[in-house]
Amino acid sequence: MVREALLKVLEARPEEPVSFLADYFERLVLGGPGAAEAAAELPAPPQRLARALWYVRLAHHSHRTAFNNNISTAYEVLGASGRRRRPGVDGRLYSELLRRICQLGAAPQEVAAALLRRVQCRDHEAVPFDVFRYGVLTCFVLLEFVAKAHTLYDVLDGGTGAADKRVCQAVLHTLEEALGGSDFSVPVRYLEAGSKLGPDCLALAMDRALQERKLSASMSRDEFLKKATALFVAKVKPVD
Repeated sequence: MVREALLKVLEARPEEPVSFLADYFERLVLGGPGAAEAAAELPAPPQRLARALWYVRLAHHSHRTAFNNNISTAYEVLGASGRRRRPGVDGRLYSELLRRICQLGAAPQEVAAALLRRVQCRDHEAVPFDVFRYGVLTCFVLLEFVAKAHTLYDVLDGGTGAADKRVCQAVLHTLEEALGGSDFSVPVRYLEAGSKLGPDCLALAMDRALQERKLSASMSRDEFLKKATALFVAKVKPVD
């Protein structure tokens, strides 16, 4: 039993292996006598959604093999409805999974809604695996993009709680240029483009903005996040 648990850890590559093992053994306990009756009392779709969300969160998307394996498992979990008339995952469950992923981070609600409109499918559609993987990966990349935007604003406001609007606009313009010159057929390219904004590039843009000796208003964190993440969403390829 322990050997199988360790093999599961090696297969899933979770970011928190101790928590993974705790959950794994808890599921074994719940899978003992009487678990079938307890499971029968719960609605099947919420159960499958919870399990799928658990799987897709196990490994970071940079661990491609583990992440792809976990997404494949989540896809199988959501598609295991007993009487499947079409191959693939139900569009309703797929869209709900994406919504739950977006709720994990600090993405502005309207930004998450705009992203979901681009990558979700109709409720009655059968979602192929490639579309499923693309949607899940895009939502996780959005969460990471939002976290990086938060960190960037922390630098811009200098701990005061409000940043110079000219500087923020200059940084957003530089970010837009970095995003505009990249191919985003793969969602992770957003983060790769953002990494091109080295300290020298940002410092130059900020210095140019501050050279204008004019009074400037401030930009709040919420406004900066909305503008930065809007650049992200505008580049996301809609699901056909």
